[in-house]
Amino acid sequence: MKWLKKGIIIDPNKLNLDWIKTHAMVPVADYLSDNIFRVYFSGRDKKNRSLIAYVDIDIKNPSKMIAISKQPVLGLGKLGCFDDNGVTPSWIVNYKNYKYLYYIGWNKGATVRMHIVAGLSISNNGGDSFQRVLNVPILDRTHEEPYTLNTGPCVLFDDGHWRMWYVSGVEWVHHDLPRYNIKYAESNDGIKWKRDGHICIDFKKGENALARPCVIKEDKIYKMWYSYKGSAYRIGYAESNDGLYWQRKDNEANIDISKSGWDSEMIEYSFVFKHKNKKYMLYNGNNYGYDGIGLAVEEK
Repeated sequence: MKWLKKGIIIDPNKLNLDWIKTHAMVPVADYLSDNIFRVYFSGRDKKNRSLIAYVDIDIKNPSKMIAISKQPVLGLGKLGCFDDNGVTPSWIVNYKNYKYLYYIGWNKGATVRMHIVAGLSISNNGGDSFQRVLNVPILDRTHEEPYTLNTGPCVLFDDGHWRMWYVSGVEWVHHDLPRYNIKYAESNDGIKWKRDGHICIDFKKGENALARPCVIKEDKIYKMWYSYKGSAYRIGYAESNDGLYWQRKDNEANIDISKSGWDSEMIEYSFVFKHKNKKYMLYNGNNYGYDGIGLAVEEK
């Protein structure tokens, strides 16, 4: 598989939203109809807090924005809650006429620079707004996972089972440097999750971050795109027969930084989806989405 880059399709500077001043990061695509997709993402307000917006696009003409959310689809959590300093979308599941939006809640840290854990909200109005299912994280700290870095869930309702791949902190090297890999969890209802610390993607030498898993199931094979970082993020790729045990095949990701421009230093937070037998990839570039969201299309 090879990818053809189409450039930036969502530029935060062109949104004209007074509550988004910078960034469009961690894109999540949700199919609406025909060739129309809703792309959820987070922008940052004047206080540098992440808030969730959406843009509707025609995937055949992706640079043209059809609709933009006028207000955040999910507000900040109550003061003192796990998501009172920002919310970022991570994954969306359509289930029984509801949309389950799994998201990342942000807290400022003290001894460490941040706490980021996963939450869940649900929409019954087509995704124009979401309400929290719980005021607490769905992946809180445990004895085996004691750090507030259980986040970035990718969730599939797979053959009657809820399955999750998520980012899990393993240590803080110092105040500004966490290390995290990708683990696995299961659920009976998509809300309460069972996890035993099973590692799906672990570090290679020199890496300190494995982030934003994106899993699709194709021809009975689980395929994951994810971000890995030593000094700067790149997009990796892995395959699995059962969703538990994975083989890294980063050389088959076939997408890398550009020679110049908005994604010439780093490339990360990919979201891969299929439409009419073709794969599409949304992703971020330099400075974690400061310039916006790019699109790449599968070349067969």
